[in-house]
Formats: sequence, C-alpha cells, structure tokens
Amino acid sequence: MNESKKETILFVDDEESILDVASQYFSRQGYQTFTACNGVEALKIFENESVDCCFTDINMPEMDGLELAENIRMRDTTMPVIVMTGYPSLENTIQTLKNGVVDFLIKPVNLRQMELCMLRVMHQRGLFVENVLLKEEVKSKERLEKLNHELLFKVDELNILNKIMGSFTATVSTTDVFKRAVDLALEISHADRCMFHVINESVGQPFMVASAAIREDEKEENDPEPCLSLPQNAIGEQPVDYSSCLCRLIMEVAFDEIPLLISENNGVRGLPKKLLSIMIVPLKIREKVFGVLTAIIRQGAVRFSEKDLYYLSFMAQSATHSIENLALYENIYENLFATLYAFVNAVEVRDLYTRQHSSRVTGISLILGKQLGCTGEELDILNFAGHLHDIGKIGIRDDILLKPDRLTAQEFKKIKEHPAIGANILEHLGMWEKERQIIHCHHERFDGTGYPDGLKGEQIPFLARILSVADVYDAMASDRAYRKRMEEELILKVIYEGAGTQFDPEVVTAFKHVYDQGTILRYMEGNPVEDASRFPGSKG
Repeated sequence: MNESKKETILFVDDEESILDVASQYFSRQGYQTFTACNGVEALKIFENESVDCCFTDINMPEMDGLELAENIRMRDTTMPVIVMTGYPSLENTIQTLKNGVVDFLIKPVNLRQMELCMLRVMHQRGLFVENVLLKEEVKSKERLEKLNHELLFKVDELNILNKIMGSFTATVSTTDVFKRAVDLALEISHADRCMFHVINESVGQPFMVASAAIREDEKEENDPEPCLSLPQNAIGEQPVDYSSCLCRLIMEVAFDEIPLLISENNGVRGLPKKLLSIMIVPLKIREKVFGVLTAIIRQGAVRFSEKDLYYLSFMAQSATHSIENLALYENIYENLFATLYAFVNAVEVRDLYTRQHSSRVTGISLILGKQLGCTGEELDILNFAGHLHDIGKIGIRDDILLKPDRLTAQEFKKIKEHPAIGANILEHLGMWEKERQIIHCHHERFDGTGYPDGLKGEQIPFLARILSVADVYDAMASDRAYRKRMEEELILKVIYEGAGTQFDPEVVTAFKHVYDQGTILRYMEGNPVEDASRFPGSKG
C-alpha cells in the first residue's frame, strides 16, 4: 500500500448500502472516508473536517446534491464534487455543471470507476490550484515591484530633501544663500533658468540678487535685468515684453504669499509663448515676504510638476531659515542697527544707569529663559529686547527722568509711557513684532493691573513675563539716587509673594530654582552694580 498520505473523501447518499460499500472499498485503498445521509449532515462534516473530494447523490431529503454542491462551491472553489444519480437527464447535467460539479456518474457505479474518476478530478484540481498559486505569485511579484518602486522614489525624495537642507548649513552670508538657492533649484527642478529677487517695498519692484542658467547664452537680450521695471500697459495689451510679464507674476506671488505653478503655459495670463513652464515661490521671514525664488523652462519637453513645486517650496523654507539666522550679522542691517544704537547712546548720555540696568536684566532674562526651556530663537529675542527694553525713556523729559526725588502721580503717569514709546521707536525702524511686543509689555502685571494696556495672564507675551521678573529683581537690587538697594531677603519676598499677582508663577518658580542654585548671585557678582550716586535721579 502506498505510504504517502492519500485524499480524504466524503460520500453523501440516502442509501446506506451505497455508503457502506464505497466507504469500505476506499478505506482498503488507503483513503480516509466520511459518510453522510444528506446535504445537511455533509455540511456539518465540512465544518469540522478537512475533505479533499466529495461524491454525492442528487435526490436526497432535507438538502439535495445540487444544493450541497452550491454550498461547497461557496466554501471552497477548488473542491471537486462528483455527482452520482440513477436518473440522468440533460437538465440535471446542465444544473450540476452550473453548481461547480466537475464530473457526473450514472448509477449503478463501478467502484473502480469511482476511484479512477476521483484520481482524474484530483489531478485536475492540482493543476488548477497550481495555476492559482502561480497567478498569486505573479500578483505578489507585481506588488513587490510596485512597493520597491515606491521605496526607491521615497529614498530619492529623501536624498533630495537632505541635499537641500545640507546646502544651507554652511552658508556664511545671505549672498551665499541666494546663490546656493538658485544653483540648487536649477539642478533639482531641471529648469532652464532660476532667479532670486528681493522685494523692496520702498522701491515698489523686485530686485534680482542671484541668477543661474543651464547655459551662458541662456540670458537673452530681453531677459529680466537686476532691477525689473513694472509693466506700464494693462494686462493683455500689446506689446507686453518678457521682463514685464515675469515681473508682474513675481509681484502677484509676493502680494498673495502663495506659491505659483504654471505647468503648461496656455497664454491665459498673457505670458509670452517662450515661457513654457514657470514656478514662483515666496520667501517669508516672520510672516512677511522679503524675496521670491523663480524657476522657468523655455525649451524642451520637460514641464514643472507639483512635486517640483514641493521641492522648490522646501528649498525656499530652508533658505529662509538660513537667512534668518544670518540676518543680524549682515551688512543689510548695518544702517538699521547703527540708527538703533544711536538711540541707545542718547539714553546712556542722559541716564547711564539704563545701560547697566538693561545689561543685567538681559543676563538674568537669559538665565531664566534657559531654565524655562526657551528655544535659541526665543533667547535671541530676549537678548535683543532686554538690552532695549528701556529705550523708550528717550521720550521722557529730563526733569522727570533725572529727578532725584520720588515721582509725583502725574510724573509717574508720564514715565509709564516709556514701554509704548520704545515699541513705537522700533516699529518706525522696521524691527520685528515679537521684540516690539516684549518691550511694550515688560511692565504688564499677571493680575492685569500693570501698564500700558492692563493685559492679564497669558495675554502678556511669555518672554515679556520673563523680562518682567528680571527687570524688577535688578531694580530692587540696585542703588538709586533716591534710595539704597533693598535687602536681599526683602527682594526675594517681593518676588516670591508676587507669583500670581505681579508675576507669572511659572517664571517665579524658575527664578527660585536658579536663585537657590546660586546662578543669579554669581551672575550679579560678575556684573557689579556701578555707583548710582554718580548718576543722580536714575529710575528703574
């Protein structure tokens, strides 16, 4: 007897004699057999046993063979079902084939004939299953190839993004940033030419500061010059030159602050036909557009896609971060800072205490900011605002600012204007909003009773709440013309008891932590208070 595992066969018939004979014969041949008197019993066997082939009669009580065959097909489309009947007809034959029956035997059936029929259909089943598996293997291979393609695309995308970020990490000037931006945009987007324009509101037109092209002769006679002229004629009127049209688009993007993609130029915007495809991306610092990166295609079959616009936008963002980090050290800001520090010098000439006080307040603010987990950008803002928080005192009359005695209520009302004056000075000089807010709010109180606006709680900018604690501490810890410095114990009592009323409790907690560590006193010892008697009338 063949030692290999043979099939499991189910016989279904309402004649027990047929079931006995068939079961005994196939069992002797090494097959495992099950029997059932009707379709209902057969389905119960299917629920609990693994069956390879089924022989069934057609006419049976409760559930006939055709219904059984249909149920089997719904469970397993590969299961061979062989029908045995003593009443063959064309109608029955057609119906059985519809139900997924693979063979049709006429009773009385020879047992050897049953076995040969079973072997034949099982062979056919094996071929069918193999074909199904091959198809699944092909599908799996296709899925694998698709996933591999997607993975390669993601790897390629990641490499491009890493390349963009790496290109701006070592920049040492904004000029270098502008040049790298156009060179990289040209490489990644497959453009013919890329340009970087700075938006100058006072001039009212974009100013090109960097350009890159795939060939030296790419710059044509009517290409945009470094200083573009806005179109004088209305859109759609002729002639409309190349430079004017591109300038108009750049200004539209700068105004809308939304990237522009014209994948295929169809002339809707009145653009010359030589501009086949265009991308323009605005660059913003502190939510204000300061420049525009432009890429154009003027020949060939390649056109810009949304993916190219995504890369260009990401590049613009990376360039912006680099420019923002360099901005304070660029020549472009030299005139602005020169003007600003002229104001500081003017205040120092009148009240030298302001310089010493502002320096110490800045140092203490930075200590608190680090303890509170401020970012590098926030610490830079604190550093800037701290040194200039009292610059508004330049707008206070000498007879009030330099008064050696305590101020009257009216005089104090006047000196309370210095935060707003300082913020206005920076605004007129075009300085950034966050720094102005801190200077404007450094005398606000957490309970809403401060000045100049009576802001309360989180209405007060967080960095202003930090500066407020540092400002009050140094004011109390310094000698004034009208009083000596307060005792350290009393200073701490005022600070700690002011949590929730004058100060943000979170900032007070941070102050107590760094003070208990000795950080504040070590800083103050390294920055000694100058003799205030030399500067009569100083106010904190």
